[in-house]
Amino acid sequence: MAKTKRAIDRDYRNYYRYDQYGDNPMPSHGPVGIISLTGAKEFGDQVNKHLVKRRHEYLDQVSDDISNTGFLRDDYNIPAEAIRFSTGEGKGVIGRTIRGHDLFIICDVTNYSCTYKMRGLINHFSPDDHYQDLKRIILAASGKARRINVIMPFLYEGRQHRRNSRESLDCAYMLEDIFDLGISNFITFDAHDDRVANAVPTSSFESIPSTYQILKALIKSVPDIVINPESMMIISPDEGAIQRSMYFASMLGLPLGTFYKRRDYSNIVNGRNPIIAHEFLGESVEGYDVLIVDDMLSSGESLLDLAKSLKEKGAKRIFAAVTFALFANGIDSFNEYYEKGLIDRVVATNLMYAPEEVLQAPWFISADMTKFVALLIDAINHNASMSSLISPTSKINKLLKKLQNK
Repeated sequence: MAKTKRAIDRDYRNYYRYDQYGDNPMPSHGPVGIISLTGAKEFGDQVNKHLVKRRHEYLDQVSDDISNTGFLRDDYNIPAEAIRFSTGEGKGVIGRTIRGHDLFIICDVTNYSCTYKMRGLINHFSPDDHYQDLKRIILAASGKARRINVIMPFLYEGRQHRRNSRESLDCAYMLEDIFDLGISNFITFDAHDDRVANAVPTSSFESIPSTYQILKALIKSVPDIVINPESMMIISPDEGAIQRSMYFASMLGLPLGTFYKRRDYSNIVNGRNPIIAHEFLGESVEGYDVLIVDDMLSSGESLLDLAKSLKEKGAKRIFAAVTFALFANGIDSFNEYYEKGLIDRVVATNLMYAPEEVLQAPWFISADMTKFVALLIDAINHNASMSSLISPTSKINKLLKKLQNK
């Protein structure tokens, strides 16, 4: 249903700053420019479309004159490229003027489908390659853009967030590094441990939850889902995900169970102590739909082990909700478990690259985040409060009320 003018005005005032009399919108920080790095082009294009649509709607339906220079454009994309030489070296090049712009650089460090040639060999991008290209573009924009903002959905080396022994602290150093290059804001989503922001305590670091979009996608794709404490339970896959799972359980009013990983601390395999078994703590899951909640899915082996264990305990349907689905070992095991009825759906955001075989899998649900990112860009550009955007509580309550009314 189309919004009324009153609703449009209310939304407008929520997202734009007004002068001391509340009459005139204050100008944006500068014209918006979106640079989507290699691997984030498709996502950036969708964000651009939502931003164009949003600003046209305001100008069409709000009487205030907000047509300051650069506010309304048909395309906010800025052409940019990190060029590679035959030796593997590179440089960042921006294709048109960005002077005075509020620049937003979108970087997907997980996109392994990107390639470049080095001495005639085809190399796939690693997270390190994406990170170096990000720095190259920041350096190319320095001194020209009014502000440089980085949107890195999957936090580079986010799992290397604390030191247990003689280990590098890559994520903390990355944040220090790019803020030293002069960026103004850093946006990421569901950081593995958002305490990594302590590495840059005087800088603007935001780790934004995707809870609402994930729940919305799950409810839309599974219309017969029933969210009440008699038929559904939240499961934390390990102690690291317990806070996130507690939030889901509290918001949805569902019981909570958790697994803990019993490890063999006498051996190290692939840099970590191998898991001997997953031990379950919680009430009986017999007859319950189960939602396993985590920030990321890497190989998926642990998730599948949990699904099998929960099925053996009598669980009805197994759903998994993650922000990032990496599928580092492919999806053959997930296809097998789905065919056997051991897992029903995996919900993940489109904040990172997913191959076509994942997107077309019958058990996979993609939660679209492009409109939300466009709203973030719009708010940051006007130095508006992002509280209503970042906190998903009120939106989840409305979603649950709508589901109950059905």
